[in-house]
Amino acid sequence: MTIGILREPTTEPRVSLIPEHIAALKKQNIHVLAEHNCGSHAYASDLLYTEQGAELSSRENVLKNSDILLSINLLTTDDLKNLKKNAIVLGVYNPLSNFALIKDWAAKGLTTFSMDMLPRTTRAQSMDILSSQANIAGYKAVLLAAMQLPKYFPMFMTAAGSIAPAKVMILGAGVAGLQAIATAKRLGAVVEVFDTRPAVKEEVMSLGAKFIEVEGALDASKAGGYAVDQTEEYKQKQQQRIAEVASKADVIITTAQIPGKKAPILLPDSILDSMKSGSLIIDLASATGGNTTQTKDSETVVYKNVTIIGNSNLQGTMPSDASKLYGKNILNFLQLIFGPEGQINLNFEDDLVKGTCITYNGEVCNERVREVLSSK
Repeated sequence: MTIGILREPTTEPRVSLIPEHIAALKKQNIHVLAEHNCGSHAYASDLLYTEQGAELSSRENVLKNSDILLSINLLTTDDLKNLKKNAIVLGVYNPLSNFALIKDWAAKGLTTFSMDMLPRTTRAQSMDILSSQANIAGYKAVLLAAMQLPKYFPMFMTAAGSIAPAKVMILGAGVAGLQAIATAKRLGAVVEVFDTRPAVKEEVMSLGAKFIEVEGALDASKAGGYAVDQTEEYKQKQQQRIAEVASKADVIITTAQIPGKKAPILLPDSILDSMKSGSLIIDLASATGGNTTQTKDSETVVYKNVTIIGNSNLQGTMPSDASKLYGKNILNFLQLIFGPEGQINLNFEDDLVKGTCITYNGEVCNERVREVLSSK
């Protein structure tokens, strides 16, 4: 069996597998084809790939000869023309939004697995690319804020006077939010956290942050770490409580997203208008519209002296470790679709395999994706 590693678009510095991952596949008698310079932006040279036993080749050859093709981003139309018949494609394809593409892939008979659809269970933790990458995003969001904020994060006592610590509010205590809390606390900030899930209060407080409580939230325990749509009454109470804290905050980091839907607006203009001049927002939900009314993905916007940075790919600013963690997630998942002799064995009785598979045998096979498609 042959596994192919594609070079990602120029906007994506990560790679699906780095050289140190190759040895585990070679032990299973799996041949690895890597596109030339596939890991160059993640500081993994072609020489390192060949030293670990991978064969370097052209993109066309990788596509034509790989039984399993690894590509973080979507394949192009030209890629699909060169794809080996019955090949399996594995990456992060956001199928709850890319409806037309998913239908097209099904019609072409592709077998595709999208790692962002992996059921977020205890058994899946070692394969959870959303968690491994969100951890990086939360860390970098705080560092970015510390660099951009026109004041210190920690408290300082100097001969010239005292400097109060920065006040940081984090909206969403998922993986990214929790890492942001820990990083902001290490930098000496005072941190307050809002989340619709009361169950995360203990985790938030264990990291030294204050939890902002709003009663009446709908249960989000089965939403896979994402937000869920709340009642209008709850949203009004939520807005009021967030507004109180936002008016005093120096930095706000937002992380709230709902699968297949636009990100919830947690910071409307009315709240932005009340924020201090020079304050800063890092919006990690910008790819799905953002948590503010002014967010633009991959852009920095200044609204009434409040800087809003929309960046949903902060993990890409740490391509070495991001690729290392992503690749380990992929290696662990591949073991679920390998047989004892290293051959392909798609066991759809396994809930992780079933939940991650998007198209198979000429149709959209994922239940969540089919439900969203049927509602459109």
